[in-house]
Amino acid sequence: MSTDVHDPVMIGRVIELLSPALVAPGAVCVDCTLGLAGHARGLLEAAPSARFVGIDRDPDALAVARERLGPLARRVTLVKAVYDELPDVLAGLGIGQVQAVLADLGLSSLQIDRRDRGFAYRVDAPLDMRMSAGEGPTAADLLNTAPTTELTQILRRYGEERFAERIATAIVQARGSEPLTSSAQLVEIISSAIPAAARQAPGHPAKRTFQALRIAVNDELAVLGRFLPAATGALAVGGRIAVLAYHSLEDRMVKQHFAALVADGAPRDMPVVPEHLQPRFKLLTRGAERPAEQETQSNPRAASARLRAATRIKEA
Repeated sequence: MSTDVHDPVMIGRVIELLSPALVAPGAVCVDCTLGLAGHARGLLEAAPSARFVGIDRDPDALAVARERLGPLARRVTLVKAVYDELPDVLAGLGIGQVQAVLADLGLSSLQIDRRDRGFAYRVDAPLDMRMSAGEGPTAADLLNTAPTTELTQILRRYGEERFAERIATAIVQARGSEPLTSSAQLVEIISSAIPAAARQAPGHPAKRTFQALRIAVNDELAVLGRFLPAATGALAVGGRIAVLAYHSLEDRMVKQHFAALVADGAPRDMPVVPEHLQPRFKLLTRGAERPAEQETQSNPRAASARLRAATRIKEA
């Protein structure tokens, strides 16, 4: 299996943000979306005394990650799980609090580049889109069974697709003639359903639909909603969390969760905030940080990345 991949997104900044929490011997870092271990490798090299836990729902990714880490894998425990299962993973390993948590919410290069996974709209492939290979309903299952109203809601909510109803109607009409099984079929349906002017706009006309289907198939926003409190709850004082999001829906959830963490619990008119109402976290990033232009030129997949980070400053 090929291990040729793009550089991990914003790797230098991720290391800068998380490595200060990993100086002490035995410090634990959890990479909750291990992928092909690009971020993990950088952090392992920057924190030679730390212990790592690598979580991924894709067994193919775990196998390749172990190979790519080489001797560094001795300090990593690999676990097949969805990242919102973090509390169960830590409990199973006998770990209480951790010093660093990383979540890169983008698709790994392995998922994008393997045609049989069906994530890419620029190549013809089976309509799969499952991050856990072989587990659960596929995008084809959803497209061939969901009613127009459900498809419209998915495309509108998860893809912010303004032509959601037109595309959903076209999908239901097309599947009446033959089942939808390939990405090329779906791209053709989308292109024919939207106005000609929209087809000429920047960006691929199928991008939002494919994003929406991937989110729905993998229940991504619900998973993220469970993950964020679990991850911040697992951090020790001085521990740090960094999250890379790639579209506005994910980033909004991260932003709102972090904002709640750094807000105090005192009434607005209280002149002095008592200790028990003071915030337990502090932001490490000012807003969402974006990759430098040089990085986006060399790695176009980084262009939509948004990085946010926070640190625990008080016990819960």
